[in-house]
Formats: sequence, structure tokens, C-alpha cells
Amino acid sequence: MTFVSTRASDVRAGLSQAIVEGLATGGGLYVPERVAALSPDALPDRLALDALAPPLLKPFASGDPLEADLDAICRDAFVFPAPLVRLAGTPGPASVLELFHGPTCAFKDFGARFLAASLERIRRDGERLTILVATSGDTGSAVAAAFHGRPWVDVVLLYPKGLVSPRQAHQLACWGGNVRTFAVAGTFDDCQRMVKAAFGDPALAGRLRLSSANSINLGRLLPQMVYYASASLQIWRAEGRKPNFIIPTGNLGNASACVWAREIGVPVGDIVLATNENRTIPDYLESGAWRPRPSVATLASAMDVGDPSNMERLRWLFPDVETLGRRVSARSVSNDEIRAAIRTDATALGHVWCPHTATAAHVYHQLPRERTREHWVLVATAHPAKFNEIVEPLIGRDVPVLPALERLLGRPRQEEDLPATLDALRARLLDG
Repeated sequence: MTFVSTRASDVRAGLSQAIVEGLATGGGLYVPERVAALSPDALPDRLALDALAPPLLKPFASGDPLEADLDAICRDAFVFPAPLVRLAGTPGPASVLELFHGPTCAFKDFGARFLAASLERIRRDGERLTILVATSGDTGSAVAAAFHGRPWVDVVLLYPKGLVSPRQAHQLACWGGNVRTFAVAGTFDDCQRMVKAAFGDPALAGRLRLSSANSINLGRLLPQMVYYASASLQIWRAEGRKPNFIIPTGNLGNASACVWAREIGVPVGDIVLATNENRTIPDYLESGAWRPRPSVATLASAMDVGDPSNMERLRWLFPDVETLGRRVSARSVSNDEIRAAIRTDATALGHVWCPHTATAAHVYHQLPRERTREHWVLVATAHPAKFNEIVEPLIGRDVPVLPALERLLGRPRQEEDLPATLDALRARLLDG
């Protein structure tokens, strides 16, 4: 398998190189040059993630040194479940794909653990890596959990100060050791811009071996295909039809993984992207004009992205907007609609949503009646206890805290304030 840059088809890499580099030379994102389709019947009967992952991902590692380690990497990464839970009280068949059972209670735990297990096997003996991460909330804590205490790596987290939930902020700053956390005076887009600039900075390149753990990195995106395959195959084999997915969407990595899974032959039906009031994606699909813009703060803070990086991958795969619009659709959800979904569904469906999952729930409730006869899967990207200050007043009761989250909240915070400039970041990294 060869991967090429979205910006230059002559920039090529195998899986190991693509994972270590994160960004391709010239700032492009790595995408598979071509992928052979697979048959759902060729995948194993056992749909546990650790069993399904190796045969699903093997084509992407073909010919790469990681191919021999893929089984072990998947055993390391997929150590918690992604249960598919049937929803009661809906007008037609509907399920929730719960992706919050990992160490930081968010879907990004899957990709972060796979990336850490891969890099541990890729790196050269004695080489020390610096993982640089921009986060709108959940990515940073998942990466910190996956890499904390590993002696061969330093992790640097950048998050927008005051623009994530209090519990998210605590999860980002509770590590210390080989993890440094910076609270940036800006937005997520500022953090993302700083990270991209750092990768092209000669002074940093001369001193540090930088790698990325954002969803721009293949090592984060590829393993996220696995839980979509597991969920869709469960429904396909039980009901003989492809399920549709509604995916809360920020930087588009999670949704891109679902699109890739469908493109290689996983039985996925329609894919609907649920965004918050950051309308860059739905506006593009409606107008045909790609207009990134500054992000706005919403209740679904981890999705506050005005310039989603992974749209570059989707536009590479579907070069014209008409084709892309036939492959995915997008709906924007307001703060008031998020509140209403959390408040109503806690009673009507017996499910408490985080603000991000609530965007998917709202989109589901707006479906035309005839479409609710299809099987829809709402993707639950985080546990509601991470956003207790939003959720609990709406439902009138406490949200139980999962043990994994409780352990992290009991750790002391360690973080530094940082201006939103490359110069400030460079100075901190090079001066230690």
C-alpha cells in the first residue's frame, strides 16, 4: 500500500513513514493511492474490535514493516468495547454506537492507542519523538492517556483556554511527566494553525523529531474505521440491510473514517454529518464554495472548528462538490436544539447525551417519517459526565461519573498559558 499527499501525487510514503511524519511534505494529508474493495463476507464472524481490526486494516499495512506487527498493535489498541445499543421509543429501528468506554471517555481513545502502539514499533532505537497536538477538547486527553509515561516520547498539547468544558480542561492538564499542556489564548483554529506552522519551522525541525497525533495522522484515522465496520456488520448480518450513520463532526476525522470504511466495501448506507453552529461544512455542500472561517464557541465545544482539516481528504476523494454531496450530507444544529435534544431524550428515550451526541440526536428527530423505517445509528462520541455543567441542569439530576473519568479528575492540574503565536510555542519548546 502506498499513500500519497493530497497536494502532490509524487509525494509518496508507506504506512510507517506516513504515521511518523503526520503531515506530508508541502502540508498535504496522506491518503491511500488506491484501495482494493473487500467483501463483507471475507471479514470474520467474530465482530469484537480486536478480532475485526487486523483483517480490515491489513491492506493499508501491506508491504510495510508494520504489517508483521499489526495483530499485536490491534491487541494493544482495542482493549475496550464500542457497544451498539438499541434505542427504544423511536419511530423505527435506531441504535447508539457508544464510543466513550475508553480511558478518557471519548471516541478518540481508539485512534490514540493505535497510534501509540504503532509509533512504539516504528521509531528507531534511541530516537525520541515529540508529539504535537492541537485539541478542541477530547483529542488531547486521549493522546496524553495513550502516551503518558512512555520513555521515548514527549507530548505537547495545545488547547484554547476557556473554550473547553471544565472537566475536559482538567483531563488535558492532569498528566505532567512527559506531557506538557499549554492553554492557548485563542481558538482551536489558532491552535491548529500553530501546529501546522511548527511542522514547517526550520528551527524546530533542526532540534526536534516532530510527529502529529491529530486526526490528520493516518494512525489516528485508520483504526476508527474498525468500530464502523463492527456496527454495520452487526446490522447487515442480522437484518440484511445497510445502516445509516449520523456522526457529530468537528475536524472531520471520525466521519472520514466512516467514509473510507464504506469506500472499501463495508456495508454502510447514508452518512449524515451533524455539525454545531460552525457551518463551514453544510455551507460548502449547499453552495459549492469552500469558505473556512473563524470558529464560534458553542455548547458542543469539541466540534468548534471553522476550518476542518480532513475536508482536504474528502475533497481529494470526491473532487467536485456535487459528487461529495451525493456521498455525504450535513446538517447544522443550534445551541437551543442541542439543549432540547438533551432535555427531551433523557425522558423520552432514557438516554442522556453529551452536547456533541445531542447534535446527532437532533438530526435523527428531524428525519422525514418515511426515512425512519431505515436503521439509523447515532454515534455517541463522548460521555455526558464530561459536560456535567451543561447536561445536569437540563435533565435535573446528576450524571454518574465513570470510574476512568473519576480517576483523572482526582489528579492535580499542571499547565502553562501561551500566546497564540508560533514564536511563543517555539521558544517554549526549545527552551524546555
